[in-house]
Amino acid sequence: MRRASAVVAAIVAAGAMLAACGGRADSSGTTITLYNGQHEQTADNLITAFERQTGIHVVVRSDDEDVLADQIATEGGNSPADVFFTENSPPLESLQAKGLLSPVDPGTLAKTPAKYNSPQGDWVGVSARVSVLIYNPSLISASQLPTHVQQLAEPQYKGKLALAPGETDFQPIVTAYQRAYGTAATLTWLKQIGANAAGHIYPDNETIADEVNRGAAAFGIVNQYYWYRMRAEIGAANMHSKITYFASGDPGYVVDVSGAAVLKSSKHQAAAQKFLAFLVSRQGQEIIATPGTGPGQSLSYEYPIASGVTTKAGETPFSQLRPYPITIAELGDGTTAIALMTKAGLL
Repeated sequence: MRRASAVVAAIVAAGAMLAACGGRADSSGTTITLYNGQHEQTADNLITAFERQTGIHVVVRSDDEDVLADQIATEGGNSPADVFFTENSPPLESLQAKGLLSPVDPGTLAKTPAKYNSPQGDWVGVSARVSVLIYNPSLISASQLPTHVQQLAEPQYKGKLALAPGETDFQPIVTAYQRAYGTAATLTWLKQIGANAAGHIYPDNETIADEVNRGAAAFGIVNQYYWYRMRAEIGAANMHSKITYFASGDPGYVVDVSGAAVLKSSKHQAAAQKFLAFLVSRQGQEIIATPGTGPGQSLSYEYPIASGVTTKAGETPFSQLRPYPITIAELGDGTTAIALMTKAGLL
């Protein structure tokens, strides 16, 4: 009988919560659709806080950012999406070039340093990551690792290197390499690293991190947050890998920016702009900055870059990174990198 009463009470409480949520949403009468290319847990925590604060409901469609960008381009003015949230800047730059994005409110853009925003003001930078080498010390020592990305092509790394060329995170490295050394040298380098990684070509960074950690590959290139997130998920006792950086200013040492945009076709421009404003607000940035699995926390381990918020994770402070000096505009829309990797047989 006590158990039945508890169930009834739980149902009543749940109904009250739903009614309260419905009341908030009804008070604004607005629902927006988010095409989400970011990690789902990060997006979910941000959405939950945004809905609670504004009463605006968010419907989410998650997929790889390149898939979603292609979908938006195909849908054009008929896209049901109001907001596009990505891991990297090239998909946003691609849609911007097609004239599919609305200008971001100036007050929102002002929350993020200008160098991490759209040069044209059509999307706003939300967070950042940096490329690192992940390695298994039982298979390769720190002193044996390359210090420059060019060295990945050297014969001593054959059978040791792991790559995920289809991962959008790899495109900025290829773009930086091409800017530093030219197209011909980049094509040669891609063919050589593809040969060195034969047998260790993986679909994404998560797989690289897992394979290196369990000793199936000696080392690979990922963004730093994959290692920190893996450690949080499986526990420090199960970590058999470490991370390190290329030399300061090397083209393999690249900061990637995650951003968000409002689609020009959105029928809910004001609400969509509010979502962007929330992402770069102090509250939104604190969610990104705070590692954990509880409410108001995120397992992204990305760097917050807006509203003066800094990461609370135990990782190299963003201000201490020394990446290759390449701008958002120079990273472009990723098409050059994709074309080179396709020609090299990596895609």
